[in-house]
Amino acid sequence: MLTGCDHIAEEDRLIYVKPEPAKRIVLLEDFTGQRCPNCPLATDLIEQLQETYGDALVAVGIHGGPLGFAGTAKVVGLATPTGDEYYNHWQLEYQPVGVINRQKTPLKYSDWAAAVKEELQKPAPLWLDGNAVVVDGDIQVTIEAQGTDGIVTGKLQVWLLEDSITALQIMPDGKANQQYLHNHVFRLAVNGTWGEDFSIEEGKIGTRTMTLPLQPLWKPENLSIVAFVYNDSGVQQAVKVEVIKD
Repeated sequence: MLTGCDHIAEEDRLIYVKPEPAKRIVLLEDFTGQRCPNCPLATDLIEQLQETYGDALVAVGIHGGPLGFAGTAKVVGLATPTGDEYYNHWQLEYQPVGVINRQKTPLKYSDWAAAVKEELQKPAPLWLDGNAVVVDGDIQVTIEAQGTDGIVTGKLQVWLLEDSITALQIMPDGKANQQYLHNHVFRLAVNGTWGEDFSIEEGKIGTRTMTLPLQPLWKPENLSIVAFVYNDSGVQQAVKVEVIKD
């Protein structure tokens, strides 16, 4: 049998082809608050960066910390207990502050542009894609990963975001804007505060599915899913997909 293998023509032998390199997507976690007068300035910067880099930059507004606002019976609040947990985990001391690709040093917003540009130059070892569909009052989420370089291990994190939320915001002049439009607002962690174990080999494809109930206050047309893989070296890849109705 081994001798017989020698008769396979050279052009007919299987040759491994390395997957195409993955496009790097950068995650910017913007720790913000409705009672933070400088936070709208950071939001303006995010909009400028997204105009420059398009979908290569995924921004998430995480409301919490001392300037976060959980709301009252009459006033909409966007802070969440999970947002507070993330704020405390990073040992943050002021707002706005950003964590870019989960590198170890949180940054003031004047340093974000340079950090995003630097992270975009790094290779990504996997692709991420997904879809999210509203079916019978639930959001059904599918995340697909493909390894493109070596073996990646870490955590897969999936978040739900909402755009176009009109709610209170303290502005840089100190005045309260009751009609401020908040975008990319963190709503909840779909698969736990710190995600779930994840591993993918080069050339392999894997999928994860999960379901969460649609809450009455959410507007499905404004929802999106952000998924990212991270480990001790930071975020390895990210993706953002809109939630659609079936």
